[in-house]
Amino acid sequence: MKPNTTLSVSILSGKGGVGKTNFALNLGYCMFKGNHPLLLMDCDLGLANLDVLLGIAPDKNLMDILDAGAEAGDVAVQLEKGGFDFIPAATGLPELVELDEEMRATLLNKLSSAFSAYDFLFMDLGAGITPTVMNFAAMSQMRVVIVTPEPTSLTDGYALIKVLNTEYGITDFQVVVNMVESKSEEKQTFSRLSAACEKFLGFGVSFLGSVRQDKTVAEAVRRQTPLMKMAPQSPAAQDIFAIARKLKAMRDDMLPELQDKPVLAPLLREDLD
Repeated sequence: MKPNTTLSVSILSGKGGVGKTNFALNLGYCMFKGNHPLLLMDCDLGLANLDVLLGIAPDKNLMDILDAGAEAGDVAVQLEKGGFDFIPAATGLPELVELDEEMRATLLNKLSSAFSAYDFLFMDLGAGITPTVMNFAAMSQMRVVIVTPEPTSLTDGYALIKVLNTEYGITDFQVVVNMVESKSEEKQTFSRLSAACEKFLGFGVSFLGSVRQDKTVAEAVRRQTPLMKMAPQSPAAQDIFAIARKLKAMRDDMLPELQDKPVLAPLLREDLD
């Protein structure tokens, strides 16, 4: 059996509107440009919008895997030649919002054969603490939580971390502070979240990086073009590049422990009882 070298990363947030999906797309593009093949998977089931950010209309999506027996290769969309691929979700299908255990097993069985072609699997999860979001986050090898300086984002981000900790025993979280105006705002935002986790949950969270408030981001969204392609020298793009370099180094350090682990490993709540 070939040793695993794929690092699975769930990208999640406690609330919507914090730039999570845009961050996932642009960080994925960075990894690809750094010669790391990457599969970007839209796991915002039922409310997919990565395809909108990309300005594409895929013929197939995750529902075809679940309902029509399609394979991962039938559904994956090539975003860039040489290793940047995308698996879209569906929009407006409430039956996809919450997957039962059988549906999750079917999906993972169909997708797992495709993972080995990539250095990274990025999963853009829906906002909030729904069971499907929690299950995907628990299955991944790394969790990146996106917050902004807004109090509601911090409160909801803490709630997400608390649920994953209390229900799945997870204590390792990487935090990205998005849309910051200054270094002091970045530090204050992260410190508030980490202090709450230490006080009430008994562990701290790790700082992965921050992304500055940048009007170029909104322009890239309007043009349906990744920021890293449209304006790679913009402040936000440079911040995302820095996070990508850090994440690459983390994967390099994790390679020995990744070898004996599946890319996605279901961790059931009953296992913790």
